[in-house]
Amino acid sequence: EVQLQAYGGGLVQAGGSLRLSCAASGFTFDDYAIGWFRQAPGQEREGVACINSDSSPYYGDSVKGRFTISTDNAKNTVYLQMSTLKPEDTAVYYCVADSGIIMSSRGRSSAYAYWGQGTQVTVSS
Repeated sequence: EVQLQAYGGGLVQAGGSLRLSCAASGFTFDDYAIGWFRQAPGQEREGVACINSDSSPYYGDSVKGRFTISTDNAKNTVYLQMSTLKPEDTAVYYCVADSGIIMSSRGRSSAYAYWGQGTQVTVSS
């Protein structure tokens, strides 16, 4: 059974940094794409970052250059290092995974079958 447990959210001032973690179980990173989406109140889910074993990471346009996704395969954990945070980064962040992701669909929420519970990130101005 695939399980995703995200944690590390919190309150941070604009310009600050935060690292999210997602502990995964039930699959290996070699076979799955794993990443992060976010959803702010009243807005649609937005693809933040995705990583898989055979291509370079995907980043949403709004986070390029500020966020970095990485994995620790030994710990089955994926990280999202967020820097230079802005108030518009405020959202619930979700860890996602799927085995059948194609490159062109990595930013689409419908492409991912597995979702963890969200972790709230709040950036104050």
